[in-house]
Amino acid sequence: MGKLVRRTLEGFDTLVEWSSEDPTSLEAAQEALKRELDGGYTAVLADDDNETVTELPPDAELVILTIPMGGG
Repeated sequence: MGKLVRRTLEGFDTLVEWSSEDPTSLEAAQEALKRELDGGYTAVLADDDNETVTELPPDAELVILTIPMGGG
């Protein structure tokens, strides 16, 4: 079961969960990810590399949405 979450100041808010075995839940998760990316969020796989993604990997366990931070 995969989970798409948004990083907040308080922790994480779960937006959607999906199963690669359930096409309906997978489609809903893909649509949610696209909507969030279009809204300015960046998505990363929650693993050792924190790889940026623009499409939902069906077998991902956790995808984290965050707002890009500027630096200087």
